[in-house]
Amino acid sequence: MQLHISPSLRHVTVLPGKGVREFIKVKVGGRRLSYRILFYSLLFFTFLLRFVFVLSTVNTLDGDSKCSTIGCLGKRLGPRLLGRRLDSAVPDVIYQVLDEPIGKDELKGRDDIPQTLEDFMTEVKDKQLDAQTFAIKLRQMVSLLEQRTRTAKIQEYLYRHVASSSIPKQLHCLALRLANEHSNNAAARLQLPSPELVPALVDNSYFHFVLASDNILAAAVVAASLAQNALRPDRFVLHIITDKKTYSPMQAWFSLHPLSPAIIEVKALHHFDWFTKGKVPVLEAMEKDQRVRSQFRGGSSAIIANNTEKPVVIAAKLQALSPKYNSMMNHIRIHLPELFPSLSKVVFLDDDIVVQTDLSPLWDIDLNGKVNGAVETCRGKDRFVMSKRFKSYLNFSHPLIARNFDPSECAWAYGMNIFDLEAWRKTNISLTYHYWLEQNLKSDLSLWQLGTLPPGLIAFHGHVHRIDPFWHMLGLGYQENTSIAAPWLDIAFPQLRPLWAKYINFSDKFIKGCNIRAF
Repeated sequence: MQLHISPSLRHVTVLPGKGVREFIKVKVGGRRLSYRILFYSLLFFTFLLRFVFVLSTVNTLDGDSKCSTIGCLGKRLGPRLLGRRLDSAVPDVIYQVLDEPIGKDELKGRDDIPQTLEDFMTEVKDKQLDAQTFAIKLRQMVSLLEQRTRTAKIQEYLYRHVASSSIPKQLHCLALRLANEHSNNAAARLQLPSPELVPALVDNSYFHFVLASDNILAAAVVAASLAQNALRPDRFVLHIITDKKTYSPMQAWFSLHPLSPAIIEVKALHHFDWFTKGKVPVLEAMEKDQRVRSQFRGGSSAIIANNTEKPVVIAAKLQALSPKYNSMMNHIRIHLPELFPSLSKVVFLDDDIVVQTDLSPLWDIDLNGKVNGAVETCRGKDRFVMSKRFKSYLNFSHPLIARNFDPSECAWAYGMNIFDLEAWRKTNISLTYHYWLEQNLKSDLSLWQLGTLPPGLIAFHGHVHRIDPFWHMLGLGYQENTSIAAPWLDIAFPQLRPLWAKYINFSDKFIKGCNIRAF
């Protein structure tokens, strides 16, 4: 159909769409009003009103945030023109009932609450519930499901805590087999490094890395990935620090699996002269920390029995109980200047990383007089991993924290750090670290609850130089906003295993004998 309007606006011609020459011609007089004009006018306004009605309905469904100019006009005028009410049709009694809080024991022992939506709808239809009873039943059902979801979430956190705090049997097997090898095989007791390479341990022309770990498999991955990605491995020195019980199997592994030409040193804490002379502040703090935590926690069962806290808070408290956060291996980095008095610069590596490039250019970074070169964790695409500021780790509701620090200050990663030991020795960083450990213990762990990063953020405050995020890719241990304590466990996410599996020879007799597999 075609519509033609004359230039004088006095004729309107409607032509059929299939070429038929029959047409309707309407004359528009200057003063006369034709019945045809009245008919088409009514037709036009009817169409307009239907259009406004449809737009108002669509905008009601889309919400106020998606309201176009014409749509908003339809939304505002349509209901008024058509006699529609803008008020909600939901009875006020439903809002009143749903706003009422659930009593602590209101749902305990109840067997008359619908368990599923299907049960709820069946009861509504069968009993013809009034609005108030409907709302009460709905509130009870939703509250019951919320409680069960919360309980299941807490149980999940508890199982994760138990799994991550336990030594997997494969790793336990590996340590036992290597300890036995250390006792029976002279080749597993070789001096590390060999006598001719010992001078390199204090030579500042080499690239010195420090790894503190009691996890043999994790240390093996870090060492292998570091050496294999180095452009000049003959200039790399890796100082591995472990505890007394892990020293023999750790030495056995690296004696039998050398990474030449890279230089590997394995020492236990008791081998360092500094640890044998007088008191070590961090050891004293850890002893007190263990006593406070035993009183503070009352065991994991006491934590999960608290029904008033959110699951994420309970998860944080369970994580605080992890042996990892009370391990000397985790605190040892604060004493690097004393442990390596002859070195001027080191790179500290956590045992949950995998090196993927040559790290020698780290020595070319000018720290501008700062002590700690680190990657910031407050800017990045990943909002979970790269959104960490001081308020993420410190309790700013405590006046001692609130008076001294800015909650919006950017945090930084504590897993790959360049430390200028000469600059460090000119500061009171270590003393500050121990002071705040004491303050946290005196406050019953209310300044922060776990880890070495919070006191590290405090101790190195003002001494950190930001380095390019290229050097520390964060978040590989995070999936779906959940951190995994140790990526070397069987409970680790499968998609992460290829990152470290390529640095382990799974045909090795120790690895194979302990049934350690990549997939």
